[in-house]
Amino acid sequence: MFQAGSSRSHEDPDQGVPAVARSIGARAKAGDNTFLMRKCTFVAAAFTVAVCVLLGACAAKLVPAPVVTTPKFPDFVRPIVPPEFANSPAAARHARGWAFLESGDLRTAEREFAAALALAPAFHPAQASLGYVELARSDAKAALPHFDRALEQQAGNVAALVGRGDALVALNRQGDALVAFDAALAADGSLTDIRRRVEVLRFRGVEQGLARGRAAASGGRLDEARAAYTAAISSSPDSPFLYRELAGVERQQGDVDAALEHLRKAVALDAGDTKSLGQIGEILESRFDFDGAEQAYVSALALEPSADIEKRLGDVRARVALSRLPPEYRAISQKAQLTRAELAALIGIRLGSLLQTARRGGAALITDVRGHWAATWIMAVASAGVVEPFANHAFQPRTVVRRTDLAQAVAHLLTRVGARANAWESARLKFSDLSPTHLAYRAASVAVASGVMTPGDGNSFQPSRPVSGAEAIDAIGRIEVLARP
Repeated sequence: MFQAGSSRSHEDPDQGVPAVARSIGARAKAGDNTFLMRKCTFVAAAFTVAVCVLLGACAAKLVPAPVVTTPKFPDFVRPIVPPEFANSPAAARHARGWAFLESGDLRTAEREFAAALALAPAFHPAQASLGYVELARSDAKAALPHFDRALEQQAGNVAALVGRGDALVALNRQGDALVAFDAALAADGSLTDIRRRVEVLRFRGVEQGLARGRAAASGGRLDEARAAYTAAISSSPDSPFLYRELAGVERQQGDVDAALEHLRKAVALDAGDTKSLGQIGEILESRFDFDGAEQAYVSALALEPSADIEKRLGDVRARVALSRLPPEYRAISQKAQLTRAELAALIGIRLGSLLQTARRGGAALITDVRGHWAATWIMAVASAGVVEPFANHAFQPRTVVRRTDLAQAVAHLLTRVGARANAWESARLKFSDLSPTHLAYRAASVAVASGVMTPGDGNSFQPSRPVSGAEAIDAIGRIEVLARP
């Protein structure tokens, strides 16, 4: 036992030590210091190489960034690096990312931008750049959140605004895209390419909205048409014809206030818009605003001749004049029996030019019309010899007009309308109730031959029948037509 234990105690103390170490120890014991120093240096170098190999295996290798001469996506707007991130590791990775993006290596570009964000989460240029990577992949839906996050970090990020606009166009959201592009142009007015794209986008939006609006209007889908025109106006608020066509739909819907507002907007944008001026006149005329309607029609005619507008202007002026006349005159159309004063007023107001040519020398002497509402016109027709006073110088303004009285006045007026009067004078018409020897026969024959008055049943003239206001107005209107050049 003792020997056994003794043999373990005398075992080689270097047993189990690596051979290299034992050798180094033996040499050291022998005093070979030079050898020892060399071996230590070798071990240290081997350890260093091993560490470097391990580190190299764990770290990603940075491939050199490509040199791009012709960018694959020239329309992309590269985000500007804020001053606080200048010369930062995030900015360096971002620059590398754009080199790969412009070369078409989207996967590597995405890794670089992600690395930039990992280094600095607030580095919004990398967020916008990731949006452009998705646009390069034609995935507008995936691109949009990146641009939105970049804009949350910097509201005026021009690159993010342009990218967002591009994504929205791809998603067929032109209205929202225009908002983004307009914001980008407001932040940077030098973006001429974006300005041109905005103009094209607006034009296309207007074309599409106009086509939809017209199709819906022609199909009777007025609410749909109104919405289409409104959307088109939001894209192109300075297009007067859109307001005019929208007003047309609103008039069909009975929303005249909105129609008038939009027509006036059209004229404000284009002072030469005669169609809108004409429609403004129509609306104002329907509202009995004759002065306003007259002004609109006059403005329209000053820009462009129009037979329709000219007729409307004449009608409005007549109605303006009528509105300023005494209420007794305006009530004539409702009278069952016309009076001599009312006949005088009708002739004096509507056929005043014929009275001028028929005027005789000196004023008529009339004793019973002072203070009468129709006194001016009574004096005019009496002085012209169209409706004369009685022998006692009384006009008797309240006396009812008979058919023969109207025929006498008509015959006097027709002598002033031109050469055709001779043909009417020479006519000898036959009436069942009026002989050629009657004092009123010649006047009745002229009035009927000219078409101003019409015979009754059985070719009767009905000489003693009272004349209604409507009948007298009709006769005066026919004389107006005959008196036109």
